[in-house]
Amino acid sequence: MRLLALASCLFLVCTTAVRADKISLVAGGGTGADGTEATKAKMIQTFGVDFTADGTIYIVEMAKGERVRTVTDGKLVTLAGTEGKTGGDGDGGPGDKATFNGMHSLAAGGDGKVYLGDTWNNRVRVYDPKTKTVTAFAGTGAKGFSGDGGPAKDAKFGGVFCVSFDPDKKNLYITDLDNKRIRKVDMANGIVTTVAGVGVRGVPKDGEDAAKQPLIDPRAHAVDKDGNLWILERGGHALRVVDAKGKIRTVAGTGKAGAGVGKALEAAMNGPKHLCIDKDGSVLIADTENHRIVRYTPKNNTLAIVAGGKKGNGLGDGDPLKAEFSQPHGVIVHPKTGDIYISDANNGRVLKIVRE
Repeated sequence: MRLLALASCLFLVCTTAVRADKISLVAGGGTGADGTEATKAKMIQTFGVDFTADGTIYIVEMAKGERVRTVTDGKLVTLAGTEGKTGGDGDGGPGDKATFNGMHSLAAGGDGKVYLGDTWNNRVRVYDPKTKTVTAFAGTGAKGFSGDGGPAKDAKFGGVFCVSFDPDKKNLYITDLDNKRIRKVDMANGIVTTVAGVGVRGVPKDGEDAAKQPLIDPRAHAVDKDGNLWILERGGHALRVVDAKGKIRTVAGTGKAGAGVGKALEAAMNGPKHLCIDKDGSVLIADTENHRIVRYTPKNNTLAIVAGGKKGNGLGDGDPLKAEFSQPHGVIVHPKTGDIYISDANNGRVLKIVRE
């Protein structure tokens, strides 16, 4: 019996070890030119990652990169933009002739197109994989605030830092950071409206209408299946949520920079810059200046570390909790596999956590 019990314990230990989460390199971190093996290729300031319904990966590079890229047959390929070339030209033409200005984010639409947060051009633009062209979608390019209630293409924005769709792909939400607002474009009619923020800097009051409350500096957002709008504030060091009735409240962060875990409202973050909704309804956050990925769990209002926590480039022999990042700017969950993808910006790479 003792031998049997010992054998059972050893089996459980081995099974646990084998089934542990693993972090690995997807693309970047190397020196290879465009068209080379993805894990040996050079990437610059990887900021945004998303997937179309068929699992195709799209990546945007900010500032010195200024490109939209993908991985095809294991190779890293540029679809739009030119390395290091900044501008706002090319609408209506081929992707490789278009120029961008500090893209921070992207979102795959239900139409198979990729919507690009062309941040410092104050616009949302679209890359169409079928025609390989770039077109305008929202924003005139002029910095400002206008257009609510009218066509998004005629509206003005002040820094488009995040774009993402609701689960049904019926609305594209836009983080209009400089205007301290979250805005929404109805994909059926192209009309833009504000759903949170009034353009004034401040901490919103819990339980009040989000569209009548201030925000500090909304950096990113995500919408879950229940219609909750999650808002991440960089300088506010906080996670807030707007429920389906439009009421806002703060759920995580202390409002001051720090590195905490545990009870969410007592757990500090430091300059968080992106978030996504996991399959279980929890919120994954790129806690950028802490060089880590954390998870907010609504059921028990806690914040826990998923990966990282130390600046560097080591991958900890595949252990996410021992991995090192340098200002991760993006986190997204693969629509089919559930794997977590991380934009490790200053290391110029995309990583993934395969979960068991």
